Amino acid sequence: MSQALPVTNPIPSVLTNAKVYRDGVDQLGIGTVEMPDFEYLTESLAGLGIAGELDVPVAGHFKSLALKIKWNVPTPNGAALLQTAGHHLEVRGSIQELDAGSGSFVNKPVKVVTRAMPRKSGIGKFEPGKKMEPETELELYYIKMWMNGQELVEVDKLNFVFNLNGVDMLADIRANLGM
Repeated sequence: MSQALPVTNPIPSVLTNAKVYRDGVDQLGIGTVEMPDFEYLTESLAGLGIAGELDVPVAGHFKSLALKIKWNVPTPNGAALLQTAGHHLEVRGSIQELDAGSGSFVNKPVKVVTRAMPRKSGIGKFEPGKKMEPETELELYYIKMWMNGQELVEVDKLNFVFNLNGVDMLADIRANLGM
């Protein structure tokens, strides 16, 4: 009897599919999601003893984090995201990896949890036989991402939290501030 070999040299290849939920239960609609880029706030450093100018990242402080959802058509659940309140959204997906050792595919879960406020929303375009493609844009004040059960990143702007690969990147700063 042959034993399955452990996965060796996994090659991430494709997001097989994903769903977006509001409050963990309601599927919002059909479309695509564009996640935000993590861009640090920076301050320009220049002066004596430095050969030029350097933009220095401010630890754990990020610029605006915008999440964009492009719908196929407008939906009541999508329209509800215009309510000026905090919205809890989850994006759950499956990433397909190729095991280079065995040549087989392995599917791994990916999950992103966000808390967001509305920024803008559109109705889309009216064209016969085509998707309307309305877009909703949300401002994230919280985001946490896991891949295959492992926490990758967590940013909670309102509670001064930034965890990266399970490491609390703001622990020293919170301690310095008496938090």
